[in-house]
Amino acid sequence: MSPEPEVIRHVCGISGGKDSAALAIYLKEVRKVENVEYFFSDTGKELPEVYDFLDKLEAYLGREIVRIGTHKPFEHYLKLYGGYLPSPQQRWCTREMKIRPFEQWVGDGSVVTYVGIRADEARDGYISTKPNIKAVFPFKEDGIVEADVQRILENSVGIPAYYQWRSRSGCYFCFFQRRNEWMGLMREHPALFESAKAFEKIERANGKSYTWIQGMSLEELEIRARSRPQDPSSSQSTVRWQTQLVGAIDESDESENEGCIACHL
Repeated sequence: MSPEPEVIRHVCGISGGKDSAALAIYLKEVRKVENVEYFFSDTGKELPEVYDFLDKLEAYLGREIVRIGTHKPFEHYLKLYGGYLPSPQQRWCTREMKIRPFEQWVGDGSVVTYVGIRADEARDGYISTKPNIKAVFPFKEDGIVEADVQRILENSVGIPAYYQWRSRSGCYFCFFQRRNEWMGLMREHPALFESAKAFEKIERANGKSYTWIQGMSLEELEIRARSRPQDPSSSQSTVRWQTQLVGAIDESDESENEGCIACHL
């Protein structure tokens, strides 16, 4: 009697952003991949707009987006790492709150994970070190670029609302935010901005500081922002997601970055 063929799971991570959402729709409507398991790594620190968009996408797909939560809250890991806030150099939040929960969820069976890296992006995205997890990049394979992603979403669920003031998905205190995006958080979600401020520590006695923005606290950013005249052109009620965000504070000292790879699963 021949052994039963191995069942290979097909999974697609939803980050709450545009590319992964478009990929989920692309897998359903173009690639016709059956039995895809959609999942979202929920850190518990997401923007309200992300949850609203997940509900909309879930309804469109007609399939559940499984919420993978961490067993411990962000505050637990912050204490575990000695109060050091995560940063581009120390992305412990990605490791502890996204990658590990995902790898625990898929287990040890064979898994194909679909990743929404576009053909016009020069990055690889998340590739697991576990041999049972194989990453596949449909957009790269099929030549799907940013304009295609825009078309897919505009013809289906629309663009996530936070793109009116933010350029990427991720936690509300994501350290990859530009200064004008922090100002957007201050304007759109003042309570979350205050929560992000509360995580920072300034130890003036020994000169140490733990801040989300290198060399500047959110309190300092707030003071500078409130003392600067408002630019009427930067307070539009709506803006296309691909429009360049206009910073109210000079950001010439901030380099381009691609954000956390696992936030684009």
